[in-house]
Amino acid sequence: MAFQWWRTNLAAAAALLLLRLYAGWKWTSAGWGKLTGDEAFSAGGFVQNAIANPVLRSGTNEALYPTYVSFLKHFVSPQMGLFSLLVSWGELLVGLSLLLGLFTTAGAFFGLVMNFSFLFAGALSLNPWLILIGFLILTGGRNAGRFGLDPLVLPRLAALRPGKARPSSAAASGTAS
Repeated sequence: MAFQWWRTNLAAAAALLLLRLYAGWKWTSAGWGKLTGDEAFSAGGFVQNAIANPVLRSGTNEALYPTYVSFLKHFVSPQMGLFSLLVSWGELLVGLSLLLGLFTTAGAFFGLVMNFSFLFAGALSLNPWLILIGFLILTGGRNAGRFGLDPLVLPRLAALRPGKARPSSAAASGTAS
């Protein structure tokens, strides 16, 4: 019952709007700062630190996420320029998605992916808070974008899907065949 309320109620949509605007501003400002800073952004220092100082199991010297550290070392490090761009543009696009309410649930999903990546690397900052907000937005479904561009854009995109029944030009113009 509460879940249905969260996904359909107008008051819940208003609460989701506030959460969206807060998270959207945080993501947008982080991405914009990386893209417009005096020096080109590089995730290299962050990644190298995550490799050299992985999150350890409590009371041991054993990495808690060894597969993630391996991913950083063998896949991300050799492609650092690409991943720096992905982080910068990803943060900006997630933020704009949430601020505008355009592809809202997709924006929330990709924000969660980035936040979990940062957590696996050992960065706390706002990540747990943004994960909670992202989860709330994601579970809000269409209601999360009710006060945004989703209601205008998503139905038009759905009408473009292949196999979707479209009125024929004769039927649309009112002429008989």
